[in-house]
Amino acid sequence: VQLVESGGGSVQAGGSLRLSCVASGYTDTMYCMGWFRQVPGKEREGVATINNNGRTTITNSVKGRFTISRDSPKNLMYLQMNNLKPEDTAMYYCAARSARLYGAIQLFEMFYPYWGQGTQVTVST
Repeated sequence: VQLVESGGGSVQAGGSLRLSCVASGYTDTMYCMGWFRQVPGKEREGVATINNNGRTTITNSVKGRFTISRDSPKNLMYLQMNNLKPEDTAMYYCAARSARLYGAIQLFEMFYPYWGQGTQVTVST
């Protein structure tokens, strides 16, 4: 399974970015896909997840600013990030798992076997 992220970049506070993740190399449906982020010296943090019936889980720090969506037939997932803040600066990773997963644990990185290489998001003041 290959996951490739794109769409990262540098933006001023208050700006927007849209991240994309394309998945390939598998036949099973990826039940749960998500976005995680990591800054140097800290653990990877779950940002948002979406399962294949469209149910989403969003971490509190980005609620109302970030929206996750998915185009399953095209194996695509998106993260629309609005009103970005300097504290959103991180490497953002796409992750996926084929087995079912429910509730807040969808935001825990340990449950995802497939990962992309990451795309950097930098938000300046």
